[in-house]
Amino acid sequence: MLLQMKVSGIALDPFTNTPIVILKDETNERTLPIWIGFMEASSIAMELEKTPRTRPITHDLVKNLIDKLGFLVSKIEVTDLLNDTFYARMHLTKDSEEYILDARPSDAIAIALRTDSPIFVNEEVLQKSKSIDIDDDKEKLEKLLEQMPESNFGKYKM
Repeated sequence: MLLQMKVSGIALDPFTNTPIVILKDETNERTLPIWIGFMEASSIAMELEKTPRTRPITHDLVKNLIDKLGFLVSKIEVTDLLNDTFYARMHLTKDSEEYILDARPSDAIAIALRTDSPIFVNEEVLQKSKSIDIDDDKEKLEKLLEQMPESNFGKYKM
């Protein structure tokens, strides 16, 4: 079963200094933190802020390529969590044909934001992530994120 989620924000893990993209469901009852790289976090933050860019960055280029070739990003899915690594797929359509591409969740999310495409998470991923979701305690996660220092990503705390 797939659950639609939205990007709630970007934060820094105070223990590892690693960026985290926070996905939340539409009712704000379920939260999924995904640890990502700095470049991807920066790209996601720029799109959330609608920061003007004089030249396209990588995710802008991919979006432009998708548009120029006549494809539509119908959705992205976070499909699995294996050995602390999240997996995702981008669903592209063109002329009623569907193409599914393997992608890192951070890249798929950055492209979904640029194409206004829905983001889905497999229910199984949410179940598997309980151990990294600070024992599935939403209050603990929110408290942890509140304690994080201000940063480039600070505006996007939950």
